[in-house]
Amino acid sequence: MSRITVIGGTGYAGSAIVAEAAARGHQVIAVSRSRPTAPIPNVTYVHGDVTDPATLSTPVEGADVVVAAVAPRGSRADTWREVHRTIARLADAAGVPLFVVGGYSSLRPAPGADRFVTDLSDIPAELHDEIRGGAAFVIEDLPATPATLDWVFVSPPRGFGAHAPGERLGTYRLGDDVAVAPEDGGAISAADYALGFVDLIEKGDHHRAQVNLAH
Repeated sequence: MSRITVIGGTGYAGSAIVAEAAARGHQVIAVSRSRPTAPIPNVTYVHGDVTDPATLSTPVEGADVVVAAVAPRGSRADTWREVHRTIARLADAAGVPLFVVGGYSSLRPAPGADRFVTDLSDIPAELHDEIRGGAAFVIEDLPATPATLDWVFVSPPRGFGAHAPGERLGTYRLGDDVAVAPEDGGAISAADYALGFVDLIEKGDHHRAQVNLAH
């Protein structure tokens, strides 16, 4: 079993990934500024500010896999991209693969088409900066990292989040940087996103790539 560090491990996606990985017997460390409301057995929780590299260094250095699951909302919107650049640098220095909980708008509706982020006219304006920052991380920052960093950016469908929790179906569809469900954006529960996410970690079939999961 692997030692998996989940940064943002008490958030919506992060807590589901922590639960799925722990249920499979992995040794999981959840790093977050928020303490869990319902701690998961056999998970080690590290409380600290994820914008501080000192909070991240030891959990990353001791991992076999690092998961970045920090949500780009609220006070983290302005720092999300820089925090993820720091996580990427630490993961590369530690020689461990990085899996990132990404966003939908960096996907494409069809092969070779412009990414959704190029037209945000149907998205509330207050969300544009965080969407563009997340997309820039996979479009610009991750490809520019040293070739020694193995990364996978895992985009959920458009209908993913605490506002639409859904149910665990035990199934998912996997795509590349083309949306699995471009017609309506698709949806997936946190449990099934985590199921696919941990499958990606365990199988190790994708390298320096963007993928997406949806029902």
